[in-house]
Amino acid sequence: MAPRRVIIRNHSAEANLFARRSFIALFGVLVLLLVLFSNIYSLQVASFEKYQTRSNSNRIKLLPVAPNRGLIYDRNGVILADNKPVYSLAVIPEQAKNLKESISQLSKLLDISADRQAKFFQSAKRKRRFKQIELYPRLSEQQVALFSVNKHKFPGVFVDARLKRYYPFGKLTTHNLGYVARINRKDANKLELDGKSENYAATHDIGKLGIEKYYEDILHGSIGHQEVEINSQGRIIRTLDYTPPTPGKDLTLTLDIELQMIAKRALSGKRGAVVAMDPRTGGVLAMYSNPSYDGNLFVHGISNKNWQKIRNSKDLPLINRAVQGYPPASTVKPFLAIAGLEEQIITPETKVWDPGWYQLKGLPNKYGEIGEWGHGWVDLNKAIEKSCNVYFYTLAFKLGITKISTMMERFGFGDYTGIDIHEESKAIMPSVAWKRARYNQSWYTGETLSVGIGQSYWTVTPLQLTQALTTLVNHGERKVPHLLKATKEQVINPVGQNQERFEDVVYEEQAPLVLEQKKNWDTVLNAMHNTVQKLGATAYAPFKGSKYDAAGKTGSAQLARIKQDEKYDAKKTQESKRDNAMFIAFAPYKAPEIVVAVAIENVAKGGGGTNAGPVARQIMDQYFGNRVISSSLDSSKTSNKSAKVGAR
Repeated sequence: MAPRRVIIRNHSAEANLFARRSFIALFGVLVLLLVLFSNIYSLQVASFEKYQTRSNSNRIKLLPVAPNRGLIYDRNGVILADNKPVYSLAVIPEQAKNLKESISQLSKLLDISADRQAKFFQSAKRKRRFKQIELYPRLSEQQVALFSVNKHKFPGVFVDARLKRYYPFGKLTTHNLGYVARINRKDANKLELDGKSENYAATHDIGKLGIEKYYEDILHGSIGHQEVEINSQGRIIRTLDYTPPTPGKDLTLTLDIELQMIAKRALSGKRGAVVAMDPRTGGVLAMYSNPSYDGNLFVHGISNKNWQKIRNSKDLPLINRAVQGYPPASTVKPFLAIAGLEEQIITPETKVWDPGWYQLKGLPNKYGEIGEWGHGWVDLNKAIEKSCNVYFYTLAFKLGITKISTMMERFGFGDYTGIDIHEESKAIMPSVAWKRARYNQSWYTGETLSVGIGQSYWTVTPLQLTQALTTLVNHGERKVPHLLKATKEQVINPVGQNQERFEDVVYEEQAPLVLEQKKNWDTVLNAMHNTVQKLGATAYAPFKGSKYDAAGKTGSAQLARIKQDEKYDAKKTQESKRDNAMFIAFAPYKAPEIVVAVAIENVAKGGGGTNAGPVARQIMDQYFGNRVISSSLDSSKTSNKSAKVGAR
């Protein structure tokens, strides 16, 4: 066996190799340390402010705080729209010991449906465990009390209180106030477009209709902020600063809720509308459309069952009839009389022979009078008192549609009144140009005759009637109908005390309707006065025995087409085609304080005096109470005792 070879190591070479490797390693470490310290410098010095801001934003959060919505009152201080506490049951899953067991026990205690439980667990999967999740909305007071007694058994479960809109009078005020409901995508887009989305960061509801929508900016208020410190999990540790929100202003309306109640009672079982207004200011005292619906149903999200019930009702409760068009019938005869007097086509003494019908030369059709008999020789006073159609057929023929439409537009027909809700209709004031634009047809003389008694294409809203009547009783001074009377807000005075500041709303006057002959106002108003005060006139019966001095005009709008040789029979006519009853009135005659317009749809029997007149009487009785305002025609009530009392 050969001897093993012994290799002698080169210690010097190995030492040099180790030294080179150590130097390279040390250099690498130094380079890495240089990079590390360079990054530390960049983070701690160069980018200090940037990362401090990001750190604070993770640690400090600015939370929006929603303002309280302004309240709404009637003219006498009765609250119409309130903010009512609503209690819901909320859960923070992180704090619950056994979530499923807790929910099961709560369901037995508060009778929580399986659907609500399922929705809760779906939400719990999507949200962070330390965020509160709603389990049961709108707890009753009994449920709140029952849970409070057993709260110690359910850690992580609590009652969450918030304010929600509440309308104490329900259906009585919906068409005026509207309602608030949850902000939807359309609302959010509009807020974004208007630059208001930031102010609604903590708000869930917004005005959808009526006053609530029209004065949304005033009612909503301004958002506040809460600066809080949070931990790494996003949970609030403490509040650092608080900027309170500015609550919305309270609104006082011109409405009188007692008059609203009378209007609702008077229209019970009927479809129609009542509008009452103060002619001195334009303030709307009552505006009720029947049937109505409860706006409270929409505040918390209306159920499909309730929505279908309202939507599919044959009575169409969603329509605000006070601002929708009706054929005005004979209620517009006083305004047509003004047109005739101004154009000097008639005088108060001008007489027309009324045989019971009117006929255009060369045409076979006869335009009939209301009733079977004519009125003989009729002057302007008698034509309004008896609502003589033949007189106004004659007047309309002589005026022509252009002069009629021009004067009626000056009274506000065919245009918006300017009332402070968005749901108003312009209705229709027909003219030659209107028919050409609408139907591409010529205007016919027979249509002018129908317009002369408030029929054909002509439609007016009850609100337009009150505005036109206001212009009439004010001798041409026009008023803008409005619902808002004053605003109220909380302010801090120089001493630091919290005070309420009231501010009356001032409305601009519209350009007056000026007549060449001012006496024409009194001529027509006197005829309307006789219509109510004279025995045998069409509006005498509804106001017989009243303690105040009223004036007015009846109207019966024919909806069904009646052939030349036929007579109208309500019993044989489809309900939706039966006549509408109309009525306008004002009082006192010498210094009017209230004007009223009433429209009742599809009456079974009688006309405006029989059906709509008593409604106007009830409104005025409530308004005047026990005040006695004597009539200048008391003697005329007892004269002509043999005259027949009529109502149309």
